Amino acid sequence: MPPSPGSTASLRSANQQRVVGVLRAGGTVSQADIARQTGLAPATVSNIVRQLTNAGLVEVEPGSGRRGTTVELARAAGLVAGIDFGHSHVAVAIGDLTGQLIVEQRRRIDSGHAYASGLDQADVMVDALLAAEGLERSAVRTIGLGLPAPMTNGVVRTSAILPGWVGVNAQTAAQEALGAVVHTENDANLGALAEHRQGVGRGHDSSVFVKVSSGVGAGIVLNDQIFHGHGGTAGEIGHLTLDENGPVCRCGSRGCLEAYTSTVALQGMMQLQLPNAGFDDIVAEARNGNVSALRALEDAGLHLGWAIASIVNLLNPAIVVVGGDMARAGALLLEPARIGLRRHALDAVASTPVLSSELGERASLVGAVLIAAERTTVLTD
Repeated sequence: MPPSPGSTASLRSANQQRVVGVLRAGGTVSQADIARQTGLAPATVSNIVRQLTNAGLVEVEPGSGRRGTTVELARAAGLVAGIDFGHSHVAVAIGDLTGQLIVEQRRRIDSGHAYASGLDQADVMVDALLAAEGLERSAVRTIGLGLPAPMTNGVVRTSAILPGWVGVNAQTAAQEALGAVVHTENDANLGALAEHRQGVGRGHDSSVFVKVSSGVGAGIVLNDQIFHGHGGTAGEIGHLTLDENGPVCRCGSRGCLEAYTSTVALQGMMQLQLPNAGFDDIVAEARNGNVSALRALEDAGLHLGWAIASIVNLLNPAIVVVGGDMARAGALLLEPARIGLRRHALDAVASTPVLSSELGERASLVGAVLIAAERTTVLTD
C-alpha cells in the first residue's frame, strides 16, 4: 500500500524522487548541487544519498574542495533499450537510466518485412549488444520503440513506409516479443525529444524536429514535452497540401509536401537525368556542379521552407531542426528551405533558426533510449 498523502513516508518518497530526478538529468552531480537544485537541506540530501547507496541505486565518489562528494545513478539501478525502425533499417541501443547510450548497432532490413520478423531481429540485436558488454538481459527494465508511422494507443494506423505493421498494436506485440515493458512513439517525436534534450535544441523550451527521409513528419516539443495532439498524430506535416492540382501522394491527396520533398520524390525528379541514382549519388552530383541535381534539391528545399513557414506561423517554436536522410544534403537543402521560410512566414517569425540535426541518423534511436529512461521508475515503494 502506498504511503498516504502528507505522511512522513510520503514526504520521504517525494524527496527521494526529487534527488533521483536531478541524477537522471545531470549524470554525475555533487551533493551540494543536488541540494541547490532540489531545495532540500544538505543533511537531507546526505541521508537520501546514503539510503540510495545502500539500496545499490547510486554510486558515490568522495571528493574535496568546493565540488565535494559526487553522486551518479548506478548501473545496478537498471538499463533500458531503444529500438528504431526505419524504411530500410533497424537500430538498437542499450542505455542507462540517465538516457546515455552505452552501445548501439544499426542493420539494414527489408522495408516489406512482417512486424513479427522485425521484432525478432531487434530481439536478437538486443541480446548481442548485451552479451558484447557482459550485461544481463534481466537488467533491461524498459524499452522505447520508434516507428515511422502515426499511432493511436499503440496501434499503427497507416504506413506505406512499413506496410507490415499496419493495424498492429505495436506496443502489445513488442512487449510479447521482447519480454519487457515497451513504450511506442512515432520516430519523428523521438527525434524531436533527442534533439531537444541532447542535440541542437538544448536550452530551448520549444522546438520542432522535421524528419525528411522516404516520408516526411515532424515532432513537436512545447514546454519541454512532446505534443501528441488529441489522437496522437500531431506533426504529420508531410501531408500539408501545397498544390491541390499537384502530384498524387501515397495518402491519396494531391500536392502534399511529401510529394515534393522526400528522398523518393527527389529520386523520381532525377530519374531521367540520373537513372537509378540513390539519394547520396544525387547529392554528390549536386556538389560537383550538376545543374539538374542542384535544381532538384533547391526545389525540395523551397517546398520544405513553405511547410516550415506554416509551422512557425502557427506554433512559433524557438528553433526548427531538420533531420532524416535528406539532411545529409546540408546547405544544399537548408539554404533554400530558409528562403522558403522567409517568403511564406510572417515577419515576426521569418527569422526562426532552421538548423541541421546534431544527432544525425541516430536522433530517433537516442530518443527511444531517452523515453525508455524517462518512463522507468527507479524507486518503488
